[in-house]
Amino acid sequence: MGDACHHHHHDGPPSAATVASALAAADARVTGEGERMTAARLRVLELLLSAGEPVKAYDLIARFGEDGQPAKPPTVYRALEFLERKGLAHRIASISAYVACSSGKADHAAAFLICDCCGATEEVSASLAEGLDSAAAKAGYAIERTTIEAHGRCPACRVAA
Repeated sequence: MGDACHHHHHDGPPSAATVASALAAADARVTGEGERMTAARLRVLELLLSAGEPVKAYDLIARFGEDGQPAKPPTVYRALEFLERKGLAHRIASISAYVACSSGKADHAAAFLICDCCGATEEVSASLAEGLDSAAAKAGYAIERTTIEAHGRCPACRVAA
């Protein structure tokens, strides 16, 4: 029968105009909150947005320099931590990768559908996190970030199987 997992392309990376627009919106939001979108933060977010899929930190470090020079790892990790705290990026722990947030909302629970076959990842709305929020509130707990990761097979891999 062979391996039914094929690497197929989903939507592909966004256009340069889409990336530029998302960067400007993120910059405006962060500035409006009284913080700075430093050059490093903008560059890491640009790399995540341009990829259109989850990216491992070491790939961000390697691609960081416009001139092909890698970044110092702490520069990228600090930028990722900031972007994650601001809800502009999410860390998907099960695949050790980062992805630009597709919703643009600062306070929201992120839920990801991850195909174990081709690696496609999609951010979806997480209504089940609302139940988690109310359970946490009853316990006197304040949730700062929620990321839900669901593994399975995307439609294309299900058809291929």
